[in-house]
Amino acid sequence: MKKEIEKIFASKYWWLLLLVFFGGINFLASSFHSRFDLTKEKRYTLSKATKELLLGLEEEVNIDIFLKGEFPAGFRKLANSTDEFLQLLKDRNSSKIHYRFVSPLEEVPGGSSIYGDSLIALGAVPINLTVQKKAGESSNIIFPVALMHYKDQQLLVNLYPGASGRISQDEINSAEALMEYQFAKSLDKLTHSKKPAIGYAIGNGEPEDARTYDLVQTLRQDYDFGLFNLQTQPQVPDNADVLLIVKPTIQFSEEEKLKIDQYVIRGGKLLCFIDNLIAEQDSLSYKPETIAFDRNLNLTDLFFRYGLRINTNLVMDLQCDLIPFVVGGNMDNPQYEFLRWNYFPLFSPANNQLLNKNLGYISSRFVNSIDTIQAAGVKKQILLASSPNSRIISTPALISLNENKNTPEDKAFNKNGIPVAVMLEGKFTSLYKNRVTQIQKDTLAAHGRTFTDLSADNNKMIVAADGDIVLNDLIPNQGQSPAPLPMGWNKYTYSEYQKQTAYGKLFIPVANREFLLNCVEYLVNKPGIIETRNKDIVLRLLDSQKVKEQKTTWQFINIVLPVLLVIFFGFVYQQIRKRKYSV
Repeated sequence: MKKEIEKIFASKYWWLLLLVFFGGINFLASSFHSRFDLTKEKRYTLSKATKELLLGLEEEVNIDIFLKGEFPAGFRKLANSTDEFLQLLKDRNSSKIHYRFVSPLEEVPGGSSIYGDSLIALGAVPINLTVQKKAGESSNIIFPVALMHYKDQQLLVNLYPGASGRISQDEINSAEALMEYQFAKSLDKLTHSKKPAIGYAIGNGEPEDARTYDLVQTLRQDYDFGLFNLQTQPQVPDNADVLLIVKPTIQFSEEEKLKIDQYVIRGGKLLCFIDNLIAEQDSLSYKPETIAFDRNLNLTDLFFRYGLRINTNLVMDLQCDLIPFVVGGNMDNPQYEFLRWNYFPLFSPANNQLLNKNLGYISSRFVNSIDTIQAAGVKKQILLASSPNSRIISTPALISLNENKNTPEDKAFNKNGIPVAVMLEGKFTSLYKNRVTQIQKDTLAAHGRTFTDLSADNNKMIVAADGDIVLNDLIPNQGQSPAPLPMGWNKYTYSEYQKQTAYGKLFIPVANREFLLNCVEYLVNKPGIIETRNKDIVLRLLDSQKVKEQKTTWQFINIVLPVLLVIFFGFVYQQIRKRKYSV
């Protein structure tokens, strides 16, 4: 073997063989991409669900990413991460995935407008980022979105679901962790043209007025949304993927509960936002106090059988929203000040849930607590819970504006993590097992149904103990009909929030809309796609204190020491040569 190699290099064509060899290596490297993911969190590994979506593509997918331009370091990092991730998608199906980076300031081909205007029309929310430079401040309008095209459809992909209202490295890091979920979710919607159906239950006093404007508009974008009357319709149809019940005020009959029960047992998804108490802020507009008491909705036994109980109490929290109080002045010219109102808790979701990961605050009003009950075959997960400074008051309870005359006693707010929203998963048992009447069986049979007392497959439902989470406030609109605010926004303080930058007088963005969408997506989407939300990218930052203390040492190790080692080994090498070849 050694002789053969020597013959090759002795030949005058050996350089040509080397040229062909390295040319072949370069050709293979340019044609086939592969990498070994050695990261602990599997940053460069696609999930099984994403791979199946890519391999099932029938036509090309073209993706425009609007992160081209002069950006701060955080968004340059996000752009690079997006490029790396899309290259992963392209490696999996190179003939169908195509992407490019586009500046939002570029003109749209064949038109006079720029891409930024088109993105706003599609619903993209730009970030006006002010950057401090040596010459002064520079304002950048950033569109952290991508536009995905497939067949004759297009869909926005949000690359930066920032939640806290501040641009931070943590949020950039969270955006990178959610990137696969955002693209997989959007690709799944484009490749499956049939929209999931959502039935909004009415007939028991559920809101149908302008308070549901944002809810309806939000859900209609991606879902087939329609009203469903539980009183008049004989059954909840099987083509309804989700039955949505929001803030009912009229008691449910046994016939209506049977319809809900059998819908759940057949595999239908239930999403409920329930107010168990009569307690409304509007009541305090007429007098300074009101009584909160039970609505008696007759749903306790139904939820109890599934594994939870909505209590008839109120959760108070020091982490709460603000409302205006009269603190001085006179009858003709009162002086108002925004103060914390402990009956309006702001919930910060646990960050380890698939459903509410990286969400901001969830705004609520007069919330009840939830207890989980042991139910065979049903798992529970707490989605929303109170802060470490909260308390529970029993009802009937007197709610008075005079409570804010004195600072709340912190020692009374000593409870932590009071559950207010719960997700249930498993095989549910019917409330009417061993108690269904013959009349109820005959009613079901008349509509082609048979009574079933246990879910055949695993099912899931979400129950929150506050209906106001998904409703919106209304504000005066210069003599016209009141204008709706986004859900969760406080009609008293929304304008103040836009002007302030610190809490108390602080900007607190609410994520009620995102929470609703995540709930629906979790109920109707493929489990594999939802699980991509669970990916974490660990931010391994240097210890700034150690960097400062050991700066000189590490500069010497990284800069001076390599030069000294080269000089040393060069000197040793020369001495060896001298001794070896000296006469």
